Amino acid sequence: MEKTAKLLVTALALWLSAGSLANSAGLLEEQSKYNRAKHIASARTTKVSASPAKARADAMLGFRYEHGLGVPQSFEIAADLYLRAAEQGDPTGQHFLGLMYDKGHGVWQDGILAYKWLNLAAARAPARYREQYLRIRDAAASKLTQDQIYMGQELAIQWVPKPE
Repeated sequence: MEKTAKLLVTALALWLSAGSLANSAGLLEEQSKYNRAKHIASARTTKVSASPAKARADAMLGFRYEHGLGVPQSFEIAADLYLRAAEQGDPTGQHFLGLMYDKGHGVWQDGILAYKWLNLAAARAPARYREQYLRIRDAAASKLTQDQIYMGQELAIQWVPKPE
């Protein structure tokens, strides 16, 4: 008799808890829908403001690929990531891309394009980095003729940032 009573109590407990589990499952589903809607709304409102952050992230990821920090070293991938960041107006990406063109890592060596990107980076750099960027730009310019510097300046003047 005692065994039957325990079995009935257990069955009753399971039956009662099944209802609350069904309710909690419904609540979890509703909470999940709410969270999903909240994230979608958040993504829509931050899409425009996330562009500079994405450009900066591309530049930093490019740095990791250039130096093999946690990823396989690849100058080509680094140059591609720097180009994406540079085209969106990130001065760090522009600076690193200019250095890649200056050295010929991942891209063909081109002093004019190096000067263009280094010039843009120096113009857009935060104040604390501006002097350093200017020194590097001037060092790259010392390898060029006056006509090549002029061509690099013209390219920098004509440059327009591309949206993401």
